[in-house]
Amino acid sequence: MTTAIALHDIVDTAVAAGSFKTLVAAVTAADLGATLKGAGPFTVFAPSDDAFAKLPAGTVDELIKPENKAKLVSILTYHVVPGKVMSKDIAGKTMKVKTVQGADIDVDASNGVSINGAKVVTADIEATNGVIHVIDAVIMPPTNG
Repeated sequence: MTTAIALHDIVDTAVAAGSFKTLVAAVTAADLGATLKGAGPFTVFAPSDDAFAKLPAGTVDELIKPENKAKLVSILTYHVVPGKVMSKDIAGKTMKVKTVQGADIDVDASNGVSINGAKVVTADIEATNGVIHVIDAVIMPPTNG
């Protein structure tokens, strides 16, 4: 009998990692937990707690207020692309990729990997319904208007 490492869905994997408390709180406030526990597959560019800490003071507290839910959903879904994209799939490439939010992100894997300038600091954290790549900054979707 072989021992297998039990994989969890994206949300439970983020919770277990312990370095995504702010992201998990934001996902909960945005009611996206059920979506990210769904079948997927999803690729999530997950800002660490340190990445959220780089935002101006009060930003996260403001975003998780119920009246800002639509903006929070937009920001969070801008960090998710459909499908399971591992780092080896994009190595050496640059491309624009459509997010679940609807806008494109710029992926540059020509020298390390960056997403709209945010560096991927840990890649290929596999989950049962996709993959998480940890980034060092929160990326913001383009604003219309």
